[in-house]
Amino acid sequence: MWNIGRRSCMASRRHNVRPFSQVAAVVFGLVAVMQLVRLLMGWSVLVNGISIPLWASVIACLGAAALAVMVWRESRQ
Repeated sequence: MWNIGRRSCMASRRHNVRPFSQVAAVVFGLVAVMQLVRLLMGWSVLVNGISIPLWASVIACLGAAALAVMVWRESRQ
């Protein structure tokens, strides 16, 4: 009888979803998409009078996409 309860408890832990991690993955995904849109549309960005080059969006897009995938996988474990 006790083993059944333990098994169901362990099974529910395996399927535990972390909502904060999923929200973080979505935010990182949106950042990646916006960086890609900036790159494709050629939008200029000025920070304190300094123009940020478009190649920086490639790095930001890849970094944000990688973080989104890693956080999403972590939330599913």
